Amino acid sequence: MPDPRSRHGRWYPLAAILLVCACAAVSGARSVDDIAEWADRASEAVLTAVGVCRHPLRWRRAPSRTTIGRVLAAVDGDALDRAVGAYLAARKTGDTGPGPDRRQVIAVDGKSVKGSARLTASRRHLLCAVTHHRAVTLAQAEVGAKTNETAHFQPLLEPVDLTGSVVTFDALHSVQANVTWLVETKNAHYVAMIKANQPTAHRQLAALPWRDIAVQHTATVTGHGRRESRSIKTCGIADHLGGIAFPHARLAIRVHRRRRQTGRRETVYAVTSLDAHQTTPAELATAIRGHWTIEALHHVRDVTFAEDASTVHTGTAPRAMATFRNLAIGLLKTLGAANIAKTTRAIRDPPERALPLLGITNNPDPQRT
Repeated sequence: MPDPRSRHGRWYPLAAILLVCACAAVSGARSVDDIAEWADRASEAVLTAVGVCRHPLRWRRAPSRTTIGRVLAAVDGDALDRAVGAYLAARKTGDTGPGPDRRQVIAVDGKSVKGSARLTASRRHLLCAVTHHRAVTLAQAEVGAKTNETAHFQPLLEPVDLTGSVVTFDALHSVQANVTWLVETKNAHYVAMIKANQPTAHRQLAALPWRDIAVQHTATVTGHGRRESRSIKTCGIADHLGGIAFPHARLAIRVHRRRRQTGRRETVYAVTSLDAHQTTPAELATAIRGHWTIEALHHVRDVTFAEDASTVHTGTAPRAMATFRNLAIGLLKTLGAANIAKTTRAIRDPPERALPLLGITNNPDPQRT
């Protein structure tokens, strides 16, 4: 991580301040003030463990709210996201999808940080790549606005090892150049939703003989006060039938959804580069529904960490705070936490409880004392 600060008057190491932010986020900190309060509660042993240096007069003081805020506003957001993504990728376990070869399934979607908007600046918009199974954020990038997401799709995934993985995304990212790059350059598979932004492919999918194909998988999901039934059909895309105007498409997918309470019905189409012998209808249904794992992560950031209510807006601070929230959620998920809010409450008050979660020992380093 490059240090954005001048060497003059610098006392706290950059790593120490970032570790304070990481520990506080794992403890449920919602704001820069919460991070500073966590540091104030930390004992000298905790401050030593995260790298806060001892003053020549022998005291050791936690960084102030102003110091933390200045660092977060000036830190290199790209470098911080790469570091957190690499850390979570190394820590994650069991983040593979169903199927005989246990492929990793990754969702790509964006989120606006609503509280970061000001009269002279629009809200920050972040594009993320998140694993389906445990909501581990592997990559994040600031894209300016939702309409810019498509152009940042490839740069976002470039540093991520996607070999053999399946990438899911909504219709906004169902762009031929991006799916070609996924298959030919990254050696990955995709499941792409097809809507009106791909009129030719959508028309071809809708014209397939779905009435002649039996339902291959059904599932009923209950949650959030509603009951929804889903059925899926798949159809091989044969070249001699003209194929589908979408690169590397091997299977066409039709998903029919029905909500019991409202009677609302919806039919959506998708294509995948997986062939019939590489996957099953049940696995495809799981991947399509699992794409909303990324929405669940965004929900946790908004509800548990109050992201949209945050008024942090200076420099890269909104993005950096989102990165530390991704770190906290991903880390706690890999450790088996089912309820992030409950888990953060359990470790919030004693600051030392956050250290072992991040792999930090509480033993003072004689080189830093």
